[in-house]
Amino acid sequence: MLPDNPYQFTKPEHFPEPTYTFDNNPITKEGFELGKKLFNDPRLSSDKSTACSNCHSKVVAFADPQHSLSIGVNNRVGKRNAPAIQNMAFMREFFWDGGVVHLDFVPPNAIENKLEMDEKMTNVVQFLNRDKEYTNLFRAAFGEIDSINTPMMLHAFSQYMNLLISDNSKYDQYLKGETELTTKELAGLKLFEQNCESCHSGVLFTNQAYANNGLDETFKDLGRALISEWEGDEGKFKIPSLRNVELTAPYMHDGRFETLEEVLLHYRNGVKKSATLAPELNNGEQLGIPLTAKEEEQIIVFLKTLTDRDFISNSIF
Repeated sequence: MLPDNPYQFTKPEHFPEPTYTFDNNPITKEGFELGKKLFNDPRLSSDKSTACSNCHSKVVAFADPQHSLSIGVNNRVGKRNAPAIQNMAFMREFFWDGGVVHLDFVPPNAIENKLEMDEKMTNVVQFLNRDKEYTNLFRAAFGEIDSINTPMMLHAFSQYMNLLISDNSKYDQYLKGETELTTKELAGLKLFEQNCESCHSGVLFTNQAYANNGLDETFKDLGRALISEWEGDEGKFKIPSLRNVELTAPYMHDGRFETLEEVLLHYRNGVKKSATLAPELNNGEQLGIPLTAKEEEQIIVFLKTLTDRDFISNSIF
């Protein structure tokens, strides 16, 4: 059920408390719509070709269905897959390596990244101040201001992203007693709880930690270790939420898997051993998760109950 005021942040009853500091940046209709315009504006990039929405498409839970690695200005190929944007208000850290710890500072990383939007924040702010439509929109959102500044812009972005809440999948309806899961879905749920829940835990379907899930023996991308500068984090990446996972292919930090079947096949017999491999996947001589083809099928059937059609069709997004 949609809230009476769709522009007001309302925590779903079965969700944890948000991590975002709303006291500093309460959401308003004007701020949200300004953030949406910024999110979709390619003029914020150096060659005026690339908006945030280029790599984060609403119809697939704000992921990128077309590219294994994100594509930026001048068709530059990025280093990682663009993750879905959903339930950001509840996340502690952002990006595959957790290099940002507050949602307000996510946009500058994309804007200034040479392989993404390749623009300086100062240039973006100057552009916004020269644009009459934007100056009017910022005044509507933040009051009678003399000029637009970076914090205002980042707050607008966050107002938009904070309302991108996915909480009405079939699984959510099941938790609330509004529907039943089928026999096959329940079997998949049980298998998921036995084999996957230690990492993809809670209603967010992520424990928000970092793990090496056995993709490689040596690491072209060091992942979390690039931030922590600790060799024990090499090959570890942020455990993604599985909400809307049916929609967010390709999978993994480098988009190497096209289907959920490929993902589960990896966990069954494709896990590679290395010094930092997650202990859940390293049981002595047995690597990975022993699953039959039938069990994999049941898990995928369950994972599809995490698809939230209301989320991807919400007209205000």
